[in-house]
Amino acid sequence: MNLPIILALDTKDIAQASSWIKATNGSIDHFKVGLEFYLRHGVSGIQQLRQVGEFELFLDLKLYDIPNTVKGAVESVAALSPKFLTVHASGGSKMIKAAADALPNGSITAVTVLTSFSEDEFAAMGQRESIEVTTKSWAGNALAAGATSLVCSPFEVASLRGISKSATLITPGVRVEGDDLGDQVRVMTPKQALDLGADFVVIGRSITRMWDGSDLKMRNKIEQIASSLR
Repeated sequence: MNLPIILALDTKDIAQASSWIKATNGSIDHFKVGLEFYLRHGVSGIQQLRQVGEFELFLDLKLYDIPNTVKGAVESVAALSPKFLTVHASGGSKMIKAAADALPNGSITAVTVLTSFSEDEFAAMGQRESIEVTTKSWAGNALAAGATSLVCSPFEVASLRGISKSATLITPGVRVEGDDLGDQVRVMTPKQALDLGADFVVIGRSITRMWDGSDLKMRNKIEQIASSLR
């Protein structure tokens, strides 16, 4: 049974990330590698993780630059065959098209408004529209430019599902009941996000903090989450 969960490997340590993959890959087959790991270990680090076992790669680099630079960056990681590769939706049509053209066998994944933003913080950045309105606008633009998946908070999932039935919707900002919110602001439970139309939820610390050197606590946590989705 593979759950609709992307496990966030939020660590700089290859051995730690490898242990998390080994502990969970009976239930989870999508893993997120972000900047903290990639900037330290690069391509070779991900290749080492893939020696642990086969999995689908969510490469969360959130690229944002002029189109030609983003094109080159995507070409630099294309050999890793990421299933999902993130760019910022706010980078605009030309940037997203350049990324999509450079990754014909993967999904360019447009990140909309970060889940760490509240409405007040978003407005303080000079944004005149609400998070939901902005997210919908950025998402529509990204899909038209060639993105095939989107990242948004659970609060925007239903709105984005309304503009696309085929896009893959991925939602961070989920927390299992009773867990600390950390640096997330707009959060729901995994079941709430999936019921609203998400295809995947990104979960990290709720699961990985259970690691104590053995697999048991992590596996029990995953079973708890799986039970909550039924």
